[in-house]
Amino acid sequence: MQSNLSVTEENYIKAVYHLQQASGSVTTNVLSAKLVTTPASVTDMLKKLKAKGLLLYEPYKVFCLSPTGSKIALEIIRRHRLWEYFLVEKLAFGWDEVHEVAEELEHVGSKKLVDKLDQFLDFPKFDPHGDPIPDCNGLMSSVEQVSLAYLPIGQQAQVTAVSNQSTELLELLGHKHINIGTRLEVLAKFSFDNSIEVKIKDLQPLNISEQLAGVLFVKTL
Repeated sequence: MQSNLSVTEENYIKAVYHLQQASGSVTTNVLSAKLVTTPASVTDMLKKLKAKGLLLYEPYKVFCLSPTGSKIALEIIRRHRLWEYFLVEKLAFGWDEVHEVAEELEHVGSKKLVDKLDQFLDFPKFDPHGDPIPDCNGLMSSVEQVSLAYLPIGQQAQVTAVSNQSTELLELLGHKHINIGTRLEVLAKFSFDNSIEVKIKDLQPLNISEQLAGVLFVKTL
């Protein structure tokens, strides 16, 4: 397994992995937009990653990670999500505070440290935002979930994931007392703006905008 990758190379590998998950393959322009850099810089890095056997790449064509590249991507993601879990569960960080810290810690590549961290945390399956944490073999748990926007009136559900993890969104969810694990019931839907009214425990009914409902994922109860 590669042990001589730079932080920039790891960031590229992780970005390609996430884009692949969304579309199956990636283009230079899409990757440059995600990383906020020039297509020329992206092309240079893609050539380096191909030379290291981490990328299946030909100029002017879509590309994807090689099996080795995918394995490294999952290792980086594992480290990131374990550190997020540690920061929230053990150091009392808010779920809206951990992403940037974990972005730095994910590049600490000691396998022994990561395995010990996983064991210390009792092998968590999901991070604080509901994303699955790869195990030491790169395997991830899954849960049947659906966007809150598609729940029918009267359906009870539990929040399982948030697809947008911006600080602004997570602050909004905190204000509305919505976290991973929150149980709610759909009380009404409004066709005027596609907003949803939900009930959470003993709180007053809340109005959830169409945009917010679209990034909240739940499992039905």
